[in-house]
Amino acid sequence: MAETGVVHVVDDDSAVRDSLALLLQSADFAVRTYPSGADLLAATPLGGGGCILTDVRMPDIDGLTLQRRLAELGNQLPVIVMTGHGDVPIAVAALKAGAADFLEKPFDDDHLIGAVRDALAASARAVRQAVATGELAARLASLTPKEREVLDRLVEGHPNKIIAHELGSSPRTVEVHRARVMEKMAARSVADLVHMTIALAQAGRDAPRG
Repeated sequence: MAETGVVHVVDDDSAVRDSLALLLQSADFAVRTYPSGADLLAATPLGGGGCILTDVRMPDIDGLTLQRRLAELGNQLPVIVMTGHGDVPIAVAALKAGAADFLEKPFDDDHLIGAVRDALAASARAVRQAVATGELAARLASLTPKEREVLDRLVEGHPNKIIAHELGSSPRTVEVHRARVMEKMAARSVADLVHMTIALAQAGRDAPRG
C-alpha cells in the first residue's frame, strides 16, 4: 500500500536524485525531485502531508540553510538530512534545529525507507492534529461573547454561582450559557473543555483567556 504524502528529494547530483527517486518509488512512495534548495523553496508552500529528504552539502543553499528557511516559511513537513562521511556534527546541528532524522552516506536502502516511512507517519499525525485543532478553533469562534466569558471561567474551575456573581447574571442564565457552550464545543464535561483549551493553546490558536 502506498504511503500517504510526497517525499521531496533535494540533491544537486542528478545521479543521486534519480537513484533515490527510483528506490523510493519502488517502495510505493510518491516522489518529487529538486536540483537545489532554491528550487524547493520556489515550490513552497508544500501542501498536504509528506517529508523532505535533503543533502547537507549543496552549492547554492546548503541543507542547514534550507532547513532554516523552510522553518521561517512555516514548513511543517519533517526534514531528513543526508550527510557524507565526517559530517556528523552538521547532522547533529540539523537535529537540534528540528530535523526529524539524518542519514550518513553510504546508507542502507532499508534504513532510508524506514526513516522516510517514519517521517511520513509523523507528517500524517501532524495533519490530523491540525485538522482537529482547526475544528476546535471553529467551535470556539461560534461562541457568543457571553458564552465565551462563561467558558473562560468554567476552565478556571469556577462554579455556576461564582460565575453568575462575576458576570452579574443569575445562576439559571449561567446554566443556559453553560449548556450551550458544552453543545457548541461538543464537550461531555468540563474536563473535556480544559483539554480542548490546552490543545488550542499549544497550537497557538485563540484559547480561552485566564
